[in-house]
Formats: sequence, structure tokens, C-alpha cells
Amino acid sequence: MTDSASDSPAASAADAEAPQTLAERGNNRSHRPTNQAFRDFIGSGWAPRPEALPARSDAAPWAAARREALGAQFPGDRLVLPAGALVTRNNDCDYRFRPHSAFAHLAGTGTDFEPDAVLVLEPLAPGCGGAPTHEAVLYFRPRASRSSEEFYADPRYGELWVGQRPSLEEVEAATGIRCAHLDSLPDALAKDAGPDGVQLRVVAQANQAVTALVDQVRTAAGLAAGQRAQQVDDALAEATSELRLTKDPWEVEQLQRAVDATRAGFDDLIRSIPRATGHWRGERVLEGAFGAKAREEGNGLGYETIAAAGNHANTLHWINNDGAVRPGELVLVDAGVEVDSLYTADVTRTIPVDGRFTEPQRRVYQAVLDAADAAFARAGTPGCRFRDVHAAAMEVIAARLEEWGMLPDGVTAADSLGPDGQFHRRWMVHGTSHHLGLDVHDCAQARREMSMDAVLRPGMVFTIEPGLYFRADDLLVPEELRGIGVRIEDDVVVDPDGGVRRLTQAIPRTIDEVEAWVRGLTA
Repeated sequence: MTDSASDSPAASAADAEAPQTLAERGNNRSHRPTNQAFRDFIGSGWAPRPEALPARSDAAPWAAARREALGAQFPGDRLVLPAGALVTRNNDCDYRFRPHSAFAHLAGTGTDFEPDAVLVLEPLAPGCGGAPTHEAVLYFRPRASRSSEEFYADPRYGELWVGQRPSLEEVEAATGIRCAHLDSLPDALAKDAGPDGVQLRVVAQANQAVTALVDQVRTAAGLAAGQRAQQVDDALAEATSELRLTKDPWEVEQLQRAVDATRAGFDDLIRSIPRATGHWRGERVLEGAFGAKAREEGNGLGYETIAAAGNHANTLHWINNDGAVRPGELVLVDAGVEVDSLYTADVTRTIPVDGRFTEPQRRVYQAVLDAADAAFARAGTPGCRFRDVHAAAMEVIAARLEEWGMLPDGVTAADSLGPDGQFHRRWMVHGTSHHLGLDVHDCAQARREMSMDAVLRPGMVFTIEPGLYFRADDLLVPEELRGIGVRIEDDVVVDPDGGVRRLTQAIPRTIDEVEAWVRGLTA
């Protein structure tokens, strides 16, 4: 990585003798000129910046409607939604920035919008019925002038280090949100705060520094502190999560784009199978092929890819991906592309390395496919609750395990499905479905009655992903099935008419489709 902005004469003897803090020592590798002649020179001779402002983004009107819906739940309160800060990977190197999902959902800004930015929903005076309850203000650090030291010397914000960052006017034009400099945030948070004035709520997990600032304002204004403040903030986090339980049409379109990009990634992964079978870390060959497509077509991966060959498929969160890919085995691939709007797909396909399932593999695969189809059919019935989707899949799984003689002696599938049974869960310990959106496990802070126990309604997007996992060392499994792990995962949406549709319909899933898919791309 680049070490310095420029070379310069050696530091003065006085500077060399001055004791340095640990934080200051991190800058020892940089040698920045400080003379005024250089500063004048580096700030001159640049072409004028474009005068045209960006067009309003497609996401802007949808994000505005979401802000209005959230604000209506907290009239009179100041709502603070940080984007988050850069996270250190090691020493002075950071991970790529991804804004907090609540911020992205309500600001509509998408990929890597400004670290340290804060969206504030400022309460408005009560008005007529139906009037907005809040005004949105977006605080961030806009680009500095080319004559400033920040322009060339600041590795976190400087244009020569991180590229041209937006102006206040440009972000206002793109988002439709009034923008202000981040330096003005403390005064804005403190304005009219107090027991008889404005209450503050913050998404506390998003940015520790912003949460600390909010707590300082609360203390100075005599507002709730400690556990009471946590309850106030938890209510906001819960509301932002529940707001995402149903997706608007723009969000569904973004999720379909993510699924389509994921299909392309699976295609490239399958094309890499011949190389993977000849590599000592063939799983990483598959992982790399998918990851390259994710970066080409979107922001990157929605989560760490699982490329689990053979018995590794029976470790649910196998992300080491350091094993071999052998002929005759299956590879369970759980992967999703996160597109630039930050919406992600979540798809699992179990793929025969040779392009053909063996008889035992077909038996397990078909059982899982039947469970997935039963869950999908149940989801399309009127009045179906989210938890019923899992129940439908388990009915098939339990019946198949009974048929194969794997349940305890004297236990039927019906017995196992009861609360005092659940023996079938030995071979599928996870749930069948979760909500999907900006997070791969979206809406995780929603109340149970709003999510797991809720009736499915239009706009809900979720996964259906049953599996069977027969570890190689499981002596209760018939010998010919040991070491086989299968999961099939699709992304589905509840349409406005109440019907359920697979966003992943174009990704092969039946035995014949998968075999033809693999043979067609590896021949």
C-alpha cells in the first residue's frame, strides 16, 4: 500500500527527540511536506469540478416513504440513525465500509456511502392530520477544497487518498434530503433537548462515537440514562427492523437483481469445477469463482460463501473452504451476491461434482426437494403463518426418515413431530426460513409476533431452505448415506395478490435440471 504523500527533508532534531504517543507512531511512515510553497503548489492547477448536480436516485421516493412511516411511530422524538464508522482490519488498514442497514434503508444511499454519516429525523411541530412528523437531515463530512491540507494529507478523508467525495449539494440532489456538515451534529442533537422538550433515540449499535455523543446530550439535558436509555433506543432499533418486514416494489426489484447476479455466480462456480477437482484446496477455487462474479456484478458477497464438498456439507456454517473437491461427491454451495443497493440474495444448491447424482445422493436430494416444495405450497395457502412454512417441511423430513428406519424404535413420524419428539431434528437442526433483504438474516430485531408468528403478507421476502445432514461418523445413519449433506434454498416473495413466487425460479433445482446444468457448463 502507498506509504506517503511525498518525500520530504528529515524531521528536525527537536521533532525526533519529542516523545510520541502510540497513536502518533502510526504516522511515522508518512513524510508530508509542511512548507507553504508546497501547499500552494499542490492546491493549484486543477480543472474545475463539474457544475451539474446528479439526478435524483430511484431509491429516493421509496426511502422518503420509509422515513415517514418510521417517524409516525415516534412523534416529537429526535431519531438518530448513524451509518457507522470504518472498522480497523489491522493497524491502520480498514475493512471496506458498508453502512448500517437501518441507515441504508432510510437514507436510500446504497454502496459505501460516507463513513461517519448520520441521518437525523428532526421532529416537526404538530400540524394537521397526515402531515409529516419529521424532517430528515443528513450529516456527513463533505469533500474539502483542493487548497486544504485534508485534500492531500488526510488518508481517511483526503481526495488524493480515497477519491473524490461528494458535496452537500450533490447529496441533497441525489437523495432529496437536506444535508449539513458533520461538525454541526453536536449542536443539532442538543437543540431543545430536555424532559419538557425533545427526547433522543439512537440506533446504538451502529456507531459507538455517535451513541456516546447522544448519551452526553442526554446527561446534560436531564434525559433518560442507563437502562432507561437502552429501552428507549431498543424501541427504535426494533421499529427499524420491523419496518423492513415488508418490502416495497423497488426493494423486490433489487432482490431480483441480486438473485440474477447470484445465478451468474453459480454458473461461473460450476465452470470452475474441473480446475477445482485438480487443486488441493478445490473448495476455495469454487469460492473464488463465485466471489469474483459478486464483485463484478455487485458490491460483493452478501455473506461468507459456503463451498462445502463431501462431508464438509454437514457442518452448517462451513466457511473455511479449504478442502478438496473429489469426483463422485456433492458440493453444497450457499452463496449470495449483494448488489450496489446493498440488497442480497441467499441461495443454496447442492451440486454433483461429476454432473450425476449417485442413487443414495438422489434419494437424499429428492427428500429435501420434496420438503422444499411442501413448504412452498404451504406458504401459498391463505392465512399461512411464517412458522407454518417450517412445519410443512418438517412433515416431509420426518416421514422420509421414518421410511428409512432412522427414527427411534417405535417412534412414528407423527410422534417425532410432536413437542416431546423432534427426533428428526438430529439431521436438520436449523430453521427452514428467515427474512431476507439488506441483511441476509433480515429483520432480526423484530418481535416474534411480528415475524415468526405473523401471517404472511404481501411484500414479505424470505428463504425456504430445508436440508438433511448425514455426518460420516453418525452411526445411526445407513452406511450408504453417511457423508452426504444436502440443502436446497430458494428466495421467495409474497406478491400483492397473496400468491408466493420464487425469485430463484431460474436457478436449476430439480435432479434433472441440476445434472444438465453441471454437464452443460463443465463438458
